[in-house]
Amino acid sequence: MSKKLGGVVALVGLCALSLFLVSCGSSSSRPAGVLYVLTQGNNSLGNYVSTFAMDLNGGGLSLVNSNASACPTLATSTNPNPCGLPVDILLDSTGATAFVLDQGAPPCPTCTLGENNPIPPAIYPYTVGSDGSLSAPGTAVTWTCTGTGVSNCSDTATAMLLDAAGHLFVIDYGSSPTPGYPTPTAASPSCPHVPTGPYDVCPSISVFTMSSGTLTLAPGSPFYLSKIPSALSAIAFTPPNSTTAQELLFVTNNQDICSQNCVAPSPHNDNTVSVYSVYSTGTLNEQPNSPYAVAAVNPISVLAVNTSPVAQPTVGGLFVYVGNEDPNGGHLYPFEVCTAVDPGYCTQAQVNQNLMFPLRTCPDPSCDVPPSTAGQSPVAMVVDPTNKFLYVAAAGSGQVYGFTIDTGSGKLTALSPNPYLPTGTNPVSMALHPTVDNTGQFLYTSNKGSTNISGFTLSTTSGVMNSLPSPTDTLTTPSGMTAR
Repeated sequence: MSKKLGGVVALVGLCALSLFLVSCGSSSSRPAGVLYVLTQGNNSLGNYVSTFAMDLNGGGLSLVNSNASACPTLATSTNPNPCGLPVDILLDSTGATAFVLDQGAPPCPTCTLGENNPIPPAIYPYTVGSDGSLSAPGTAVTWTCTGTGVSNCSDTATAMLLDAAGHLFVIDYGSSPTPGYPTPTAASPSCPHVPTGPYDVCPSISVFTMSSGTLTLAPGSPFYLSKIPSALSAIAFTPPNSTTAQELLFVTNNQDICSQNCVAPSPHNDNTVSVYSVYSTGTLNEQPNSPYAVAAVNPISVLAVNTSPVAQPTVGGLFVYVGNEDPNGGHLYPFEVCTAVDPGYCTQAQVNQNLMFPLRTCPDPSCDVPPSTAGQSPVAMVVDPTNKFLYVAAAGSGQVYGFTIDTGSGKLTALSPNPYLPTGTNPVSMALHPTVDNTGQFLYTSNKGSTNISGFTLSTTSGVMNSLPSPTDTLTTPSGMTAR
C-alpha cells in the first residue's frame, strides 16, 4: 500500500495522560481524570453538564458536580428547553475551558405564533475549576441566523470537533428559511442547490479559530453544503519532501436534501464522504474528487487515522473508516488516502489531489478489503493514543466493538477473545482516557436509553477490553461526553 509521512491525529476527547484533582468535599488529592457528560433534562426541566472524577487506578467514577447548566436561561415548566438540547462537549488543549454545543430548536411551521420559538444553535464556554467542575455558561457564540428574519430562522447543529491546530468545526442540518431564499445577498449567499421553498434546508460546516479560549468564526464560514452531513473527522500530515503540514477534514453525508415542498433528487446523492482541505485560517476548500461514494447505506460515523510514527515517516499510512447502518447491520468501511507516490496505487497527480479510495490488497478494485462487522448503528469511534486500536459504539445493539489496526496496511482485525462487550441501552458517545503510567486505558460510553455510563478497561499491548463492575447512573438522557 502507499506510504505516508508522519502527522498528528486530530482527536476529540483524548487528552493529557493525567490530571490531579482535589476531591469535592475533601482536602486531600488523588490521581484522577475527569469525565464530562451532557444530560438532556432533569425531571423534564433543563439540561446539564455532569462532572465525574475518574480513579485512574481502576476506572471508577465519582460525581463532582451535576449542576452546571447547559443554558444560561433558567428552565421553567412553560419553557423547559430554552436553549435547545446539548449534543456535544469538548475541552481546549489546556483543559482550562470547556465548550458545549446546543443544537438549537427549528421553527414549527404548524405552530401558532406564540408557540413557534425557533432557537439558533450556540456554543457556550465554561471555565474549568480546580476540582474539574464547571462555571456557569459564558456568553453564547452563535454563527447562523444573525441577520434579517432571525425570529423565523434556526439551524440544527449535530456535532463539533477540535483539531490539534485549534480549529473548531461544527456541522448542522441546515436552516429554515434557507440562506439566500428567495434572494441571495452578501450576508446570506445562495445554497449550492436550488432552494425549492422556505422550508428547504441548506446544511453547513462552520469553522472557528480558537485563541485563549475565545472562538472567532473563520473566513468563509458557514460553508454551505449540498448534502446533509452526519459526522466529521480531521487529520494532519506532512507530505513527502515537505516541512509543511497539511490538514484534511472528512465529512460523511447520509441524507439527500429534501424537506417540506421538496422533491427528492434522482439519482440520490447521499451515502458519500466529502473531503476538504483546511487552511491555517480555518477556510475550507473541497477536494477535486469529493464527494466519494461509499458502498454502504446511511454512513453515520467517520474517523481518520494517521499510523505513521513521527520518527519513521515512511511507515504506516493515512486511513479513513466509515461506519454505516442498514437493515443487515452496521459495518466499518476502510479507505486509504494518497499522500505519497506508490506504483500501482497512487500517482503523483493523485497524491496532489489526496485521492481517497477503498482499502485494497492489490491495485485492482476487485481486491477491495471487505467491511468489518460493527453491530447495529456504529455511531461513534475512537482510537487509542498509539493508533493501534479502534473502538466503536453500536447504538442499536448496545455494544462496544474493538479492532486492531494494521498500521502498515490499515486493515482491521476484530479483537480476540472478546471482539465486543455490552454497554447500556443506546450508547451515543464515547471517551477514552489513558492511565497515569500508561499501563492501561479506560473507555466510557454514555447510554441514552438506560441513563447511565458504561466503563471498560483496555490493554495498551493487546487492546483487549474488560467491563468495569457496574455502570454509573446519570441524570436523564445522557448525550455527548469527553475525558481528560
